[in-house]
Amino acid sequence: MNLHEYQSKQIFAKYGIPVPRGRVASNSDEAKQIAEELGGRVVVKSQVLVGGRGKAGGIRLAKSAGEAQELATRILGMEIKGLPVRRVLVDEAVSIEKEIYLGITNDRASRKPVMIASSEGGVDIEEVAARTPDRIIRLHIDPLLGLREYQARDVAVAIDLPKEYWRQFMTVAEGLWRVFVDNDATLAEINPLVITKEKRLIALDGKMVIDDNALFRRPDLAEKRDLDVEAPEEISARKYGLSYIKLDGQIGCMVNGAGLAMATMDIIKLYGGQPANFLDIGGGAGAEKVAAAFRIILSDPNVCAVLINIFGGITRGDEVARGILTAIEEVKPKVPMVVRLVGTNAEEGRRLLADADMITAETLAEAAEKSVAAAKERCNQ
Repeated sequence: MNLHEYQSKQIFAKYGIPVPRGRVASNSDEAKQIAEELGGRVVVKSQVLVGGRGKAGGIRLAKSAGEAQELATRILGMEIKGLPVRRVLVDEAVSIEKEIYLGITNDRASRKPVMIASSEGGVDIEEVAARTPDRIIRLHIDPLLGLREYQARDVAVAIDLPKEYWRQFMTVAEGLWRVFVDNDATLAEINPLVITKEKRLIALDGKMVIDDNALFRRPDLAEKRDLDVEAPEEISARKYGLSYIKLDGQIGCMVNGAGLAMATMDIIKLYGGQPANFLDIGGGAGAEKVAAAFRIILSDPNVCAVLINIFGGITRGDEVARGILTAIEEVKPKVPMVVRLVGTNAEEGRRLLADADMITAETLAEAAEKSVAAAKERCNQ
């Protein structure tokens, strides 16, 4: 889950990381009031979860409260990469002397968090890495020991930070580490961390990505989720405890188990089709959950057929079949449904489904072949 800049910087401030004074506004009058409180000279920044805000005109400098109001009116009416701007962050303008990059993320290869720093901030770190890889400093952090003071000092030396800023930098680096750990983040980034003409270090921009799997213990962070960036189907799926990702194909997939779901998508492509989604209903899904899954799949107008692939281990196949039939009775789909059901009492389950005039299959290959054929026939009508 991505956080907005203003949300990230609010968290940074709680950990002692200096950030500009400012507040978020949802209309131009609020923006003007905030600008007046900050002395007039401010930066008006669109709050959308995409990159390239500055290039799109979503970040503008205002020299007065009146100009801030005008810019807020203009920015709040924008769409940036298809996302509407509903809020702007009004920050005090800062006199910048130098820009630095500082971030922490997970290095899966080393199985440790890694702090990444560069003397070239303010641009995409990927661009810096491609152009001047020697300017990228990486420091792996032992998660049991945490970031040590000497390590933060080593990073400051490596990016050629003048000695007079080391103590400030170590405070920021330690704060960013605590932000990363305490909030179950997969990314905590300051870009740029600026040296001001007043000789201060300030986090001018901030970005955080939170591990979705940890949100059950972070209800305060879960409330910050921006639903504008999510498909309505994914929001509905989360409500019912379903793992759903929308794709661009024509064959809807409903499977119990993430690995089985990925294998199902692969074999659909092998037989010449394209999956319309990834959907894992989990084990022991009841009729209500199955019906919710059907509604989500069928809300996609591109779906021409649905492949249901269920492995019944603890759950009995005949119970699964009855659940599917109950859900179908409620949802009443208008596209062909192909069911591959294996496991405990699978034969009885397939018999119940066949009696209800559903297309059944014993193997995944057979199910994929039948669903691709059914989708082509339906889409070509």
